[in-house]
Amino acid sequence: MDAPKFESQSVYKISQDFKYKGDDYWGWSVWIDAKDEELDKIEYVTYVLHPTFKPPIQKVENRADNFRLVASGWGTFTLYARLQMKDGNEIHLEHKLELLYPEDTPDKEKQ
Repeated sequence: MDAPKFESQSVYKISQDFKYKGDDYWGWSVWIDAKDEELDKIEYVTYVLHPTFKPPIQKVENRADNFRLVASGWGTFTLYARLQMKDGNEIHLEHKLELLYPEDTPDKEKQ
C-alpha cells in the first residue's frame, strides 16, 4: 500500500489558535481553512493526534465551524488531517502544532 500523499499546494490548510492556561498547559483548536465553496466539498475530517491523546484519532463532521477540533495539552507535535471529500477522494494535510507562552509569562515558568 502506498503512503498517503500530502498536499503542499492545496487550497486547503490547517489553521490553529491557542490560549495559555498556566502551568505549561494550553487550550488549542485546529480547523480547515479554505474558501467556502471548497469547504462545502468536504464530507468530514479525520484528525490524527499524538498517541498520548485519548482517542488519538478524532472524526469531525461539523462544516459550520470549518471542521474545528478543540483540545488541550502541554506539548507540540505534528498532527495530520484526512479530508474525506464528497466525491470519494481524500486529501491529506499535516500541521506542526505551535504553542507559545504569552510575552508576560515569567521565565521561571517557561523552564
